Amino acid sequence: MTIEQQAQVKNFLLKWQNQVCENISEHEADKKFHIEDWRHGAGGGGQTRVLEAGTTIERCGVNFSHVQGKQLPPAATLRRPELEGQPFSAMGVSIIVHPCNPYVPTTHANLRYIETQTNAGKPIFWFGGGFDLTPYYPFAEDCIHWHEMAKQACEPFGTDIYPQFKKQCDEYFYLKHRQEARGIGGLFFDDLNQWGFHDTLAFIKRVGEHFLLAYVPILKKRKQHIFTEKERNFQTYRRGRYVEFNLIYDRGTLFGLQSGGRTESILMSLPPVVNWQYNWQPEPNSPEEKLYEDFLVPRNWV
Repeated sequence: MTIEQQAQVKNFLLKWQNQVCENISEHEADKKFHIEDWRHGAGGGGQTRVLEAGTTIERCGVNFSHVQGKQLPPAATLRRPELEGQPFSAMGVSIIVHPCNPYVPTTHANLRYIETQTNAGKPIFWFGGGFDLTPYYPFAEDCIHWHEMAKQACEPFGTDIYPQFKKQCDEYFYLKHRQEARGIGGLFFDDLNQWGFHDTLAFIKRVGEHFLLAYVPILKKRKQHIFTEKERNFQTYRRGRYVEFNLIYDRGTLFGLQSGGRTESILMSLPPVVNWQYNWQPEPNSPEEKLYEDFLVPRNWV
């Protein structure tokens, strides 16, 4: 790929990082993002931005990275053995928002771009990423809005794209050892290059734009909802599922750790307060049971 193409991706990702931070900062009067630049040992580096202990946001991380390596880590070549041992360049932005209020969902988004070559020396690139929502006390109208924005992001690229990437999201954010979904999904895609560079970059930009259109209205609407200690305890209990997924299954976490990435930036996605309770079960006909039965099952929201 050309230096110009790399620059186009990088410029967009840095702009998106700024946009996300600006949108989140609007909901915090006194807290600001702590910004830290870092370097990667094998080449490149990034910038981590973290906002913590706010009145609305308990933790938000918005991390940009652009790193190089002598060979792709196992997380990237498990399904593509023809790329084993090849040098790579990878850049992306990863976002996590852990709100204070249990009525505001946790959200995650990332967009990434990787360049490498096959064992035969053929250059190759792909994009990956998506966004997903992890509610604790969900509202059906919020879930519909979330998926409407996901669908709108995909519409210019074909009517089959949203159903395909929604299905991939439902399948990816699934805790096999728990036999339950992490949340209500959204979009997930990887190895995306079949539209060519310019059209795929256009799609990535729409995903970034629609992530903000999807999440910010929900945050604004629910951030002042009254909650009790019981609801806070359930929120921190369900956050344990988030931790389990990220440390066991998440490809981005594994890629970062296996490639010698900066640990603090990689693990910024973990919530600051979590609890695990032994064999906890929701009470019958409770809001907590409703989450499991009505929301943590794959369904067509739009």
